[in-house]
Amino acid sequence: MKKVLIVLYASILALVSISAAGCGSREEDPAPKEQKEEETGRVKEPERKEEKENEPKENGIAAPSATGALHVEGTKLCGSHGEAVQLRGISTHGMAWFPDYINEECFAQLRNEWKANVIRLAMYTSESGGYCTDGDKEYLKGLIRSGVQYASKQDMYVIIDWHILLDNNPNMHLDEAKAFFAEISSEYADADNVLYEICNEPNGSAGWEDIKSYAQEIIPVIRANDKEAVIIVGTPNWSQFVDQAAADPITGYENLMYTLHFYAATHKEDLRGRMTAAIDAGLPVFVTEYGICDASGNGAVDIEQADQWVDLMDRYGVSYVAWNLSNKDESSAMLLSSCGKTSGFAKEDLSEAGKWLYQMLQTRQTEVRDGQTADEPAGSEQPTDGEQTAGNEQRADGERTTDSEQPADSERTAQDGENQKDDKIVACGDIEAAMYQKNSWEEDGRPVRQYELTVKNTSDRACTSWELYIPFEEEISLADGWNGDYSVEDGAVHILSKEYNGTIPAGGEIKDVGFIVKIGG
Repeated sequence: MKKVLIVLYASILALVSISAAGCGSREEDPAPKEQKEEETGRVKEPERKEEKENEPKENGIAAPSATGALHVEGTKLCGSHGEAVQLRGISTHGMAWFPDYINEECFAQLRNEWKANVIRLAMYTSESGGYCTDGDKEYLKGLIRSGVQYASKQDMYVIIDWHILLDNNPNMHLDEAKAFFAEISSEYADADNVLYEICNEPNGSAGWEDIKSYAQEIIPVIRANDKEAVIIVGTPNWSQFVDQAAADPITGYENLMYTLHFYAATHKEDLRGRMTAAIDAGLPVFVTEYGICDASGNGAVDIEQADQWVDLMDRYGVSYVAWNLSNKDESSAMLLSSCGKTSGFAKEDLSEAGKWLYQMLQTRQTEVRDGQTADEPAGSEQPTDGEQTAGNEQRADGERTTDSEQPADSERTAQDGENQKDDKIVACGDIEAAMYQKNSWEEDGRPVRQYELTVKNTSDRACTSWELYIPFEEEISLADGWNGDYSVEDGAVHILSKEYNGTIPAGGEIKDVGFIVKIGG
């Protein structure tokens, strides 16, 4: 989520996605044999002798044919023999708006050339075309069924994503969610490769208590059909506050994981620290969505920060899925807006984010397999013959209308001339903040602005907490904020420091603080 840059990881240590470290063998699988359906809710075949159609002949990369049905042990995602498993892949955009990328040829290329071993099927719930608004429910469920079928043929894991966003509290559509997961989990109770993401990005006023209450309603619905499938639960503040889940995890169920999302140019060391602290506290984390651009989804990418995230996730064995598979005109999309193909993508069809993702997946997954270096997409122009594979020339339509809460998934029309405006100094006692407007776009006819701050302690003593009031002349509503507690009071954004960034030494400063506001009523 645009300089063309391909990052080579020539000096990266070989990272093993599938190892025995951190996971023990499951007691119910003392030997590789089929389990009884009445005991587990699914038939598992840890060792499959027959070859599947289009099955990749690769060793080392996690795949249903090799690692079987997944489960959670401690903080690790593990395979059917107890081996640690790491999934790396890509998420669709909203299926209602970009349905044509859900095709077998596309998934085959992502698996065999890009080396993705998981695909996430993002089904929006509340936006225009959403499952719980004016969307065609049967059509959307049909896309999910097709996506699961194509992923299964390519020996990939697949995440069925109940993509809440504009409907910030998952309880808003609780009854629809229960009916959906009851139906879908009954269909895939025997599938070894299906994971369920039950609430993409709770946000706004939705706190962990709301999310936990929702999850405790949805989990038993799935468990009534599928006793052991991995279920992934969102966390507050657009799935960033994993520390709150770590402090009060859901109990009484196994094989649960918790969501963390990041956009590398906005979410940096502080959020990485939040993730590692949660994992160290015993929380199993799954990054089901991330981008290498900023939180607006349409700003510049930050390759250095993206690489730091990948290194850290690999070190902790965290699985991660990139946003998004589309040709939408935004920097988080993997394809250029000029690309009308829905498969057979060549190098020149890829955005900067797409080229980075392709190279990263090739490098990381290939290192797991046999230490080979990455090569270019089979469809790309090769120096030897200049040939490229033509794909389907059908372009996805249905450009979506959008939400106000999560800029990374929103419609954006960034105005470069208004970005990177000069710093404005805001003072509150001994605390000063240099604030600049980093990005701007429009949603539903209303201007949206992203600000970043550098907070400085101008006194001669260290402070242990700080706060800021930032007045606006226009009427505003808060869309997002990071590394602070935010509210809007009397036309001003009020920011209180967090416990982890409240201390600033005399004359010192902190960065990576910022917020997004929507202008007008």
